[in-house]
Amino acid sequence: MSLTAADIARIANLARLELQPDESARMRTKINGFFELVETMRAVDTTGIEPLAHPVAAIRDISLRLREDRASEPNNREANQRNAPAVENGLFLVPKVIE
Repeated sequence: MSLTAADIARIANLARLELQPDESARMRTKINGFFELVETMRAVDTTGIEPLAHPVAAIRDISLRLREDRASEPNNREANQRNAPAVENGLFLVPKVIE
């Protein structure tokens, strides 16, 4: 995938950026370089390779120090919702903002 100058202009417009022609060309080169890198990585056959939990695991065995997954705070839902303007079935009700 390669971006054109028109693509860069549209992206800059969406981001509310004013790019000079030399800046636009430089951004196009950098973004297209990134896409080339992604395509190179996607071309590598990773069939049968397990994902790593941590990058260091590729060079030595590590054990992850993870805490037990348990609730550490009491459930104060009712106390927290006492001052809410609108609550239904334990959920905060908010005005609709997307139509």
